[in-house]
Amino acid sequence: MNIAVAQSGGPTSAINASLAGVYLEAVESGKFNKIYGSLNGIEGIIKQKLINLSDYLKNPEDIDLLIHTPSTVLGSCRYKIPEENADEVYQKILRCFRKYDIGVFFYIGGNDSMDTVMKLSEYFEKNNINDIKVIGVPKTIDNDLCGTDHSPGFGSASKYVNATVQEIARDSRVYSVDSVTIIEIMGRHAGWLTASTCCLRANGETAPHFIYLPEVPFNVDKFVEDVKRVQKEHKAVIVAVSEGVKLENSHQYRSGKTDAFGHQYLSGIGKYLENIVSDNLKCKVRSVELNVMQRCSSHIASGTDLDESVEIGRCAVKTALAGNTGCMMCYIRDSSEPYSIHIESIPVSQTANHEKYFPKEWINSEGNNISDEAIKYFLPLIQGEVQQKMKNGMPVHFVIE
Repeated sequence: MNIAVAQSGGPTSAINASLAGVYLEAVESGKFNKIYGSLNGIEGIIKQKLINLSDYLKNPEDIDLLIHTPSTVLGSCRYKIPEENADEVYQKILRCFRKYDIGVFFYIGGNDSMDTVMKLSEYFEKNNINDIKVIGVPKTIDNDLCGTDHSPGFGSASKYVNATVQEIARDSRVYSVDSVTIIEIMGRHAGWLTASTCCLRANGETAPHFIYLPEVPFNVDKFVEDVKRVQKEHKAVIVAVSEGVKLENSHQYRSGKTDAFGHQYLSGIGKYLENIVSDNLKCKVRSVELNVMQRCSSHIASGTDLDESVEIGRCAVKTALAGNTGCMMCYIRDSSEPYSIHIESIPVSQTANHEKYFPKEWINSEGNNISDEAIKYFLPLIQGEVQQKMKNGMPVHFVIE
């Protein structure tokens, strides 16, 4: 029997670490003949574009480099299995699995990828196809997957965002003039990544002075008053805002376009608020959109994130060998102080097409900042520094041409 593994959705600094974990455990188990990688997610299965990973991962150095390489070395996709007339798609997937003698399919991805895991496993069950297992391995910088304490990729993104906000704060304080800097951070419906900037308080930083999340309504007038008030104490005001904050009576910054899963493309809340502040406060103001940099900044990845991502990939193989299917691997936190987790699996139906929002009890009554209780949750996830392989002063990455 052979296995196949694919990556899907947005790239992260840790998704290749999970791929490495699947590969390592599969090889060490001695239970499989070939370990295939599907190019561009489930689309690679549909189009039968598979590679033998052993042709590329030839030694421990290759695997170590893979673990420390950001993005998806197998490529990604945002393909949604259709609700209607889907049998042709399922038959193409099944033909690929039969042709390559695939007994287990591992799909590394976020919420939309878990939708694919659920649909595939349900189709196989409905049609009495019992010799193919489907296992989901979580991944998302948004940290919005239900059933898992946190998601692989989130810790590294959070570490980068915190370091960047701190550097922006250093930059903004060099002048004596009043200023406002608005930092737009990813988070369509859930504000976990933006909220994690509260970690800077653990090092005595006052920035960001405000944190705004999609979980609470955003009032522009109140925002302006908040900034005016804090500017009396801090000449350089730093604001962290999720890209998906819900502005009352305004949708000017939204593009209106959606992806294959119906998710709206969001961009521009930072620039929108920059114009608001400029018009009302008449001070120096700029907006910074972190954009894709926050997803794949492996030069400041979290060691904890990479280690856990390898382990969850390994556990996915163990779960498949135990006969399980239609499930997603997840982290269960046993303790925050000292930090301890273990890995289990849950039915993928419990997480697919659901979203885990940032807890409202960790948002202050004003809706503009985060409580210290959240710091205890976040800090363990950004611990540990990684050593990048360098060449000519730049990181070296593992690439599959």
